[in-house]
This record gives sequence, structure tokens and C-alpha cells, in this order.
Amino acid sequence: MSQGPIGTIILEKLTTAFDPVSITLEDDSWKHAGHHHDGGMDAKAGGESHFNLTLVSAAFEGQGRVARQRAVNAVLADELAGPVHALSIKAMTPSEASG
Repeated sequence: MSQGPIGTIILEKLTTAFDPVSITLEDDSWKHAGHHHDGGMDAKAGGESHFNLTLVSAAFEGQGRVARQRAVNAVLADELAGPVHALSIKAMTPSEASG
């Protein structure tokens, strides 16, 4: 699936940081169009505000779910502070993904 500019940046940053076995990023923004949050619109026109991420990497070995999510959030701090409103993260080790 082709990514827009924000999705491309997210994939590049995560690939550099985690050297993933596999990575899938789904733009889920269309499902949130027209929803309101704190007086504003959740999904911006053109998408790329809500994403579902599945990331499989050996870098997550020995880390719990919260530590993995914090690691991903730290890499994407700029995007999460700006254009990305929501990011659902499923971070697994290769053995968890295959089992």
C-alpha cells in the first residue's frame, strides 16, 4: 500500500530505529472523518492523522508492552506532536509474531 508523506516518514524512522523483520502501517483516518474531539475535528482532510502500526523487531526482546510503545512513541515524537492524532501500536518480537 502506498503511503502519503507522513506515512513515509513514519516508516523510514521506524525502519532506521528498529530494523524490523516486518512493518505494516495502515492509514485509518477515513474511519474518523467527521468525528469531533475537544472541540476540533479528529481526522484532517486527506488522511494521515490516524494510523494502525504492526511492527515486528528483535529490538523488542526483553521489553514489555508499555516499554515497546514508549520506544515507538519516542522515535515518532515529532509526528505525534503534530500531524498524527492517533497511533495504534502492535509491537512484537519475531518469536511472538510467528507463534
